Amino acid sequence: MKKYYKLFLSIFFTILFFSIKPMLDLYTDHASGLLSILYNHSQILVIIGISWFLIVLIRTLKTAFLKRFDVSLEDNLASRKVYTQINILEKVLIFIIILFAIGMVMLSFESIRKIGIGLFASAGLAGIIIGLSAQKVVGSLLAGIQIAITQPFRIDDAVLVENEWGWIEEINLTYVVVRIWDKRRLILPSTYFLEKPFQNWTRTSADITGSVYIYVDYTISFQALRDELSRLLNESELWDKKVNVLQVTDSKESTLEIRILVSAKNSPTTWDLRVFIREKMIEFIQKNYPESLPRTRVLLEKEKSTNARHNV
Repeated sequence: MKKYYKLFLSIFFTILFFSIKPMLDLYTDHASGLLSILYNHSQILVIIGISWFLIVLIRTLKTAFLKRFDVSLEDNLASRKVYTQINILEKVLIFIIILFAIGMVMLSFESIRKIGIGLFASAGLAGIIIGLSAQKVVGSLLAGIQIAITQPFRIDDAVLVENEWGWIEEINLTYVVVRIWDKRRLILPSTYFLEKPFQNWTRTSADITGSVYIYVDYTISFQALRDELSRLLNESELWDKKVNVLQVTDSKESTLEIRILVSAKNSPTTWDLRVFIREKMIEFIQKNYPESLPRTRVLLEKEKSTNARHNV
């Protein structure tokens, strides 16, 4: 019952606000002070009460509905999709309710109502001015709604944006919060994700492939590295037993570039697996093939150096 106390409280005050004016009609002539204020502004209290009730009702229904979806599961793609849509839909509805309530409250004042009539008379000019001044705000709101519908990303998606790697933490109407891996928060406008490219690593599934680069000498044994990689992955609980690849991806004057591909159930686990494989593979090379660590060669030809000494 405690979680529904706000709903019951909003219902109580809404009924109370509805009852104020009828109760005070009997005492209109003698009303003064607080009673007079309540009587004169009972319409405003009713608008506030109804708006508060609707907002609390929306949040209560959202909480009850989302209990059916668990985002803590390994395969949580469907749950994250619903969470994203419901959270943005809640924000849109609350924004509309608040905007409508403010308009109704302002129109309840006689002086503001007269100003409003004058504004309606010049609605064309006013619309152009307001449209130009609120262009960015409206654009951000529309971008937030578009993100909710098209869903280029969802809550808890792993993304790479502005050269920062993290997870989508919040999706609001006008901005998105990205939780960076080191616990920083990157806050970007909603329009950013519709105008600029970004990487979504978990759009279709939570599992992800990670890469590890190691640089070695030309004398290394590739088969020994592959055998060691397979042994490490089979003994690790981080690996999801899907991707196990070791390839030579580049050759330079002094080193070879080896790329290792591994996979895990989600992005945090993939990060831990990459770090683990990198450390263990370097240790393996240090212990078993120390001569194959990256080195710089200097070749001195004995015959040329001997002739040079004789000439001197």
